[in-house]
Amino acid sequence: MTQLKTLTIIAIAGLMGACSRPVAQFTHAGGQKAPSLVQFTNQSEKAETYEWDFGDGNTSKEASPTHRYLSSGNYTVKLKAMKDNKARVKEHRLLIEPPSKCLVDIETEFGHMLVELYDATPKHQENFIKLVDQGFFDSLMFHRVIEGFMIQGGDPDSKRAKPGQQLGAGGPGYTIPAEFVDTLVHTKGSLAAARQGDQVNPQKRSSGSQFYIVQGRPLTAPQLDLLEAQKNIRYSTAQREIYLKSGGTPFLDKEYTVFGRVIEGLDVLDQLAATKVDSFDRPKKDVRMKMKVIR
Repeated sequence: MTQLKTLTIIAIAGLMGACSRPVAQFTHAGGQKAPSLVQFTNQSEKAETYEWDFGDGNTSKEASPTHRYLSSGNYTVKLKAMKDNKARVKEHRLLIEPPSKCLVDIETEFGHMLVELYDATPKHQENFIKLVDQGFFDSLMFHRVIEGFMIQGGDPDSKRAKPGQQLGAGGPGYTIPAEFVDTLVHTKGSLAAARQGDQVNPQKRSSGSQFYIVQGRPLTAPQLDLLEAQKNIRYSTAQREIYLKSGGTPFLDKEYTVFGRVIEGLDVLDQLAATKVDSFDRPKKDVRMKMKVIR
């Protein structure tokens, strides 16, 4: 009888121990094509702390984190749910597919800008991708910033520039033929190639590395009408609508090659454009970049 009681007590203690263990469980939403923002919803029970491993080298201790996957791949996501000295782990496989467009991520201290590079400007697309893959742009500055106009970077001399040093003359040692396309204009968020002036560059060839991203300001219909007459341009209804509502710099159309656009992160563009600058339009506090091709 005593032995039976002892076995019963052990069984009950074991059951209580099992019931007190945390249970790890989660679901996720999003995560189709790179880059992808995935929301993880924690459904664990009896846990007090959590450790997430997203499978791409990044981790989190939030209960229900959101994570951005920059690259495609088959990731193993692990959630470790813990209470006292007990822990349980749950794993899910997460497939992120490659993007259907040519995309580059530009990282700054203000956040990320996701840029689409146009197939209609193949020489500029190929060159930009080559430089990004080489790490050419990493640690370079946005060395020229004019609020209401644009932000400019890509000067290799900016990597080790001293405070107050005037920038804007550097490059990779080559230029690229202009690729003007009527459907690609300087609306807000457009990515375009910088270049030397017409006096020394009548062919309007682009710098091999320097680029700018348009911020601009909204225009009025009469202003657009005047520009159309002066430049012999006829904007489409859609182009006019964007210039009128979102803004841009249409006076640069057919002068500088537009080869991409910001499709995510226009708020980052606005924050960067608002930074304080010196008399040369260089930010008083260095704003550096890092780029990655999304594959």
